[in-house]
Amino acid sequence: MNPIQIVTDSMIDLPKDMIEAHNIVVVPLTIIFDDKEYRDGIDLTNIQFYEKLSQAKELPKTSQVTPNAFMEVFKKSLEEGKDILCINGSSKASGTHQSAVLAKNSLDSERIHVFDTMGLSLGGGMYVYEAIKMMADGKNLEEIMKGLHDMKLKVDHIFTVDTLEYLKKGGRLNPMKATIATMLNIKPILTVEDGLVESLDKVRGSKKVIGKMIELAKARGENFEGKTIGISHAISLEALEMLREHVKKELNPKEIVVSEIGCTIGTHAGPGTLALFYVKE
Repeated sequence: MNPIQIVTDSMIDLPKDMIEAHNIVVVPLTIIFDDKEYRDGIDLTNIQFYEKLSQAKELPKTSQVTPNAFMEVFKKSLEEGKDILCINGSSKASGTHQSAVLAKNSLDSERIHVFDTMGLSLGGGMYVYEAIKMMADGKNLEEIMKGLHDMKLKVDHIFTVDTLEYLKKGGRLNPMKATIATMLNIKPILTVEDGLVESLDKVRGSKKVIGKMIELAKARGENFEGKTIGISHAISLEALEMLREHVKKELNPKEIVVSEIGCTIGTHAGPGTLALFYVKE
């Protein structure tokens, strides 16, 4: 059995220690500030990105990974004698997954498998983590793909944004609704359905947000014993620690995986975003 190379894109927001420990190749999307291009996570750290974002008059643009970028990565792994498992962020949110499919088709290799998580941020990363665990159990690529398909659309996303400004600028929220919600100090609770961001609930005042996220997780995810929960943040360490403590105390999962929300997702969500992810029954 050939070794398996996991490839993913920067929408997935994997923890750095996971990337390094399992030799995962992350192919970056591109962030464009005032016509200057930056590779997500390579030319800009997350801290640098959020600093630039806070100072920008206009929202930066994001550009999908090209087929050629995937082809270069795929060719290298094939030459090293590896099979390839490419796990991408939602095809509904970016053309990046389709670029990976085009690269696979161009190389015409049965040793390349491409999977669309229909997830965003660590919601997509939960599939990568599951693939890592299946690899450790000695499963082959076909068995891993079956396991990922069995998970499809079961990864729940529950997240909130600190400000509606970025969703408004990005055209993902009606400007008038955003203005009214801001005036009333309404904090949205969002999710991902069928690969796209959807409204889930809302609370008045930031102090109630984490409690509502936990309440929703209990209702939607039911029993968390023996499960993995992912939590992520956009340069909001204090809120992250509060969320972590609530997750430990009230959900009592087997483990908690922590990541940062990177440039691509952060462009639309903004600093202060807080999220949790888990696999539903």
